[in-house]
Amino acid sequence: MKKLLFCLLFMASFGVNAQLLVNKPTFTHDDTLRGSITKERIWWDLKHYALHVSVQPKDSTFSGFNTITYQVLQPSQVLQVDLQQPLIISKIVQDGVNLKFKRDGNAFFVTLQKPQKVGKTESLTVYYQGKPRVAKRAPWDGGISWSKDKDGKLFMATSCQGLGASVWWPCKDHMYDEPDSMSIAVTVPKGLMDVSNGRLRSVKENSDNTTTFVWAVVNPINNYGVNLNIANYYRITDKYFGEKGPLDLNYYVLPENYQKAMTHFNQAKDMLKAFEHWFGPYPFYEDGYKLVEVPYLGMEHQSSVTYGNGYQNGYRGRDLSGTGWGTKWDFIIVHESGHEWFANNITYKDIADMWIHESFTNYSENLFTEYHFGKEAGHAYVLGTRKLISNDRPIIGVYNVNHEGSGDMYYKGGNMLHTIRYIIDNDEKWRNILRGMNQVFYHKTVTTEEIENFLSQQSGVSLSKVFDQYLRTVQIPTIEYKVSGNKLEYRWTTCIDGFDMPVRFKKADNTYLKVKPSMQWQTVEDSNLSNLTVDENFYINSKNLNK
Repeated sequence: MKKLLFCLLFMASFGVNAQLLVNKPTFTHDDTLRGSITKERIWWDLKHYALHVSVQPKDSTFSGFNTITYQVLQPSQVLQVDLQQPLIISKIVQDGVNLKFKRDGNAFFVTLQKPQKVGKTESLTVYYQGKPRVAKRAPWDGGISWSKDKDGKLFMATSCQGLGASVWWPCKDHMYDEPDSMSIAVTVPKGLMDVSNGRLRSVKENSDNTTTFVWAVVNPINNYGVNLNIANYYRITDKYFGEKGPLDLNYYVLPENYQKAMTHFNQAKDMLKAFEHWFGPYPFYEDGYKLVEVPYLGMEHQSSVTYGNGYQNGYRGRDLSGTGWGTKWDFIIVHESGHEWFANNITYKDIADMWIHESFTNYSENLFTEYHFGKEAGHAYVLGTRKLISNDRPIIGVYNVNHEGSGDMYYKGGNMLHTIRYIIDNDEKWRNILRGMNQVFYHKTVTTEEIENFLSQQSGVSLSKVFDQYLRTVQIPTIEYKVSGNKLEYRWTTCIDGFDMPVRFKKADNTYLKVKPSMQWQTVEDSNLSNLTVDENFYINSKNLNK
């Protein structure tokens, strides 16, 4: 378990001129096994999962097996598989031979008997069983959500971001390595349906009064994006004609919500239209797009986006921005689907870089609003979310220990991206950068460094100090300025050494004066400096020394 201690954190490596009192976590051996690319992980490359799960609602247990296909990259004879307590592995088999394994917390170290030759493709099958952890507050503190529909039938779903997919199935539980494809076979009591990722390949009625549903994913998939959803689902079908042709849309809902969903889920097409404009084609045409009703708020499971927002606009009926624009659309449909581009298509290698998922997807809410309601509406929305920023700790977490950064990765991260848009000051270039990200990093896992470098290179602006300031400190830069006649003096304060972000002042005639402050006083002359204000599209503080 992680324990929080108060300590002084000096951000020397980024030139921060102050010491900040923050909560600094300590980490355990289990955190390292989960969060690092161990020597028992690095030598093999995931190719395919063939997961088989039988769900027994009467005693809340799972049982089944996962066949893991991999390619040997380096010679080794010990392989790490992850499965969280209280689940247990009963046996592991390769080529008909039962293998020896040793448990260390939530990691299992398997000793392979067959020589593992570089370049060869091999597989092993992990058999497991037990009662998986019940979700405490899904999706933030996930696991299995057990519930009932209005008719008393089972209504169950998985959610496991951060917690890890190994909370309910055995896998290589680190984000850096994704399988190229996956099959998911789920056996449930007769009269119920499982909805998982990808496309439904077959349905088999079994002699023991159960039904097995087999789903297939033909694209790479991150492990927390894999899900089970079990209920007496009704299905609604539709199509969206997008940038790559017809996209199959399927909505799985409880019977009592069928009529609501028939109209409300039309918003999925509005989402696809806006996001294909800004980010490029939906990344998983081959696997289709689904909305699946679940007994919790929702989650970005790949091609199987889960939904529990009550068929209402806003976030549970509320506008998080406080501007009124957030109740024009359903938050869960828009936000969780935005993750198809930023999380499922472009995926962090280490959860410390979770901002890559959440900052861009938070920002997608603004871009959705702008696309459908105009630029001023979109800008009002993102600026309205600033009141939700805490500045409690850095957005980037600690690497190699499965540690995510501050929740400011949402609203502060979104406002950072909005600021970068105005640094670039070319909307078409900005749109092309966002679309280019989803091309260059298509179906890839990435680091913060890769994203930072890409944005700087494509924009033609060095953004390194901007990222250091907003991602790695809790300081919001302040521009101090004063006007004397036709002379404007200005400088940055409360910022890292070398902070060089350009900014705009808005003049009384609604034109702009662009400057590039440093930490030293600079001067510019202009004939129209009355009623000068700082452009609010930049997420900064300002101090008019004339007042």
